[in-house]
Amino acid sequence: MNEDKIMQNRMDREFFRHQSEYEESALRVLRSGWYILGKEVQCFEREFADYTGGKYCVGLASGLDALWIAFRLLKIGKGDEVIVQSNTYIASVMGITINGATPVFVEPDAFYNMDAEKIEQCITDKTKAILVTHLYGQASNMKMICDIAQKHNLRLVEDCAQAHGACYNHQQVGTFGDIGCFSFYPSKNLGAFGDAGAIITNRADIDEQVRVFRNYGSEKRYHNRVVGANSRLDEMQAALLRVKLKYLDEINEERTKIAETYLECLDRTKYQLPDVRENATSVWHQFVIRTEKRDELISYLNENGIGNIVHYPIPPHLSEAYAYLNHSKGDFPVSEKYANEVISIPIYNGMTQEEQNRVIDVLNQFD
Repeated sequence: MNEDKIMQNRMDREFFRHQSEYEESALRVLRSGWYILGKEVQCFEREFADYTGGKYCVGLASGLDALWIAFRLLKIGKGDEVIVQSNTYIASVMGITINGATPVFVEPDAFYNMDAEKIEQCITDKTKAILVTHLYGQASNMKMICDIAQKHNLRLVEDCAQAHGACYNHQQVGTFGDIGCFSFYPSKNLGAFGDAGAIITNRADIDEQVRVFRNYGSEKRYHNRVVGANSRLDEMQAALLRVKLKYLDEINEERTKIAETYLECLDRTKYQLPDVRENATSVWHQFVIRTEKRDELISYLNENGIGNIVHYPIPPHLSEAYAYLNHSKGDFPVSEKYANEVISIPIYNGMTQEEQNRVIDVLNQFD
């Protein structure tokens, strides 16, 4: 194999496009002498809130922190149930269970997001919230989900870790419910250069509570109102995120063009290609195809130097971590089918046309 392997994801090319801006921002922080909860965080919070259309943004240390803190501050815990899709990444479920609440799984629809038509049958007198995940970068069916939440007086939390900039009916994800949770893990479309996260909310009370909670429960130094956490977006990550945020629309548009090329050129007789819901957009955090011959395909792609990842091979209900929920194989057949068939193929900013063509050619030659 003489050709270099095409990675499933890579982050260096986007960095090199704007290298001087990133380096200037990093040096600005280093020279400032102020590294935690300073002007960079304040500016990023304001800029990201403006970008999403939300009223408030609070920077946190990670996307998982955003999730568990969201449920903690909504006072959802032991004895409460939260509806969540059964094919999401396990961090979504951890945001619920860290607080002692019980996840109630709902199967995904054809778009890999929560099947809104199956939510109401899962609601009990213990149900307190819905956690909707905009998986792989596509906005979920938010009108129906919001209507159900309102009808049953349920809190609504959005896991937007993979969907920065995605919209439903021209409204950005993260702004529909009580709280929108974001991860800025480096591989995300809006990725930092380390761990980072944020909460978006339109509620002033939640904004104020998160600001206190993230800093040891203190709104004033050494005056601790509650037992909080140490979950602060640092100045360096905020400064670097401010650079990338300026180019996020461009980043998402580029990924959309790559996805459109795949959708046009990949052999649909061999693979189940992703669809985009009507009235929704995808920012294509992942490009996920399905095949019953996944194991053979993985071996074939590896032999031909095409990077690939399975997102995700074990649904949360079958994870060892959640054995105590007493779910069995077959309980959520759609999620299990997806888990056995999905594979993410290369998509990243800076991907050349030549690289795209090679991925397409290799995939279309698979038998």
